[in-house]
Amino acid sequence: MHDGGDRGESQAPDERSIGVDGDGGIRAALTRRRLTLAGTLLVALGLVVAARQLDLEAVVADAASADPRLLALAVAVYAVSWPIRGRRYGDVLSATGHRAGTGLLTAAVFVSQTANLAIPARAGDATRAYVVNARANVPYTAGFAALAVERLFDLAAIAVLAGGATAWLAIGGGVGPLELAAETGGARVAFAGAAAVSTATVGVGLAVATSARSDYSARVAARLRALVAGSPRLEGALEAALRFAGDVGVVARRPRVLAAVAGTSLLVWTLDVLTAVVVLAALDSGLAVGPLLAVGTLAVSVGNLAKVLPLSQGGVGLYEAAFTALVVGLTPVGASTALAAAVVDHALKNGVTLVGGGAAVAGFGVSFADATDATAVDAATDDRSVSSEDRRTF
Repeated sequence: MHDGGDRGESQAPDERSIGVDGDGGIRAALTRRRLTLAGTLLVALGLVVAARQLDLEAVVADAASADPRLLALAVAVYAVSWPIRGRRYGDVLSATGHRAGTGLLTAAVFVSQTANLAIPARAGDATRAYVVNARANVPYTAGFAALAVERLFDLAAIAVLAGGATAWLAIGGGVGPLELAAETGGARVAFAGAAAVSTATVGVGLAVATSARSDYSARVAARLRALVAGSPRLEGALEAALRFAGDVGVVARRPRVLAAVAGTSLLVWTLDVLTAVVVLAALDSGLAVGPLLAVGTLAVSVGNLAKVLPLSQGGVGLYEAAFTALVVGLTPVGASTALAAAVVDHALKNGVTLVGGGAAVAGFGVSFADATDATAVDAATDDRSVSSEDRRTF
């Protein structure tokens, strides 16, 4: 997701390993940062291989021929989505009892998405939590919980848009996406990834909603507290985790907040789709308005869902591959034009993110490295007690 894609579980990034090794050998080798860098290299290699089968001069020529007025409109459309992102984050935080202005939160979102683009291992989550903690006194656990809720709604909104576009194409009598997925290898992989992410999103959402309204999570929390009793370090980590889960549960128990966040999430991603549609129009794709909207919606949705896994820095390559496969498979648009549209769309969105993030970083005086380090330490030592609202769940 361009939100740097947008898209995965919120957590403070650190250098903890995927594996466990007493001597630290595997621990040193398999960090999130290095895995992301390795994924970026693999995606880059795949792009090089794909480029050998495309006329790169045609791709560059198509990109250079884009209507500058429509590109300016695309920038404006995408820029409008950012204050909405800030307001949405504020709505989620307010459910946990913490309020901040839309301007501050929009800047915090800009900073976090810029960090996701510039730094491996999704460091933006920690940076956003650091900014709202420093500027609005929001506890780290609440900041991360709001991010988790936000990400879940992002994925749900994208899945809804993809489903709507699929239905539109099927009703319209054109080439069905399912038929395309069976015939086109690239689209098949993209569809499979999108379906897996969408299914996981529904599952997680149902699990959160169910646990927030039952006594099961309270029983699990009691057992976990009994297991770590007598170990101050483990007790502190467990209480931090329970505060995080409690904040998520508070949001899940408030229908009005859920409705507001769902609405703003759909609006954010509708604007994201419209940005890509305008870019396709700027490259003179030749598509009528209806097919342009339907195909653009499906291509952007599947492209963003493909970026959920942090396999490349900023999702570069993953988005372009999925977007191009869908546009080429569903329309008569050539591969060079489709790839040019994907590259221009992604570059435009990342450019807006970097400009806004750069201004926010300068205004806040934030150091990404300091923010990440401070979050890793302070989140573990956050002494905010579990509130009475949280204890309804835990």
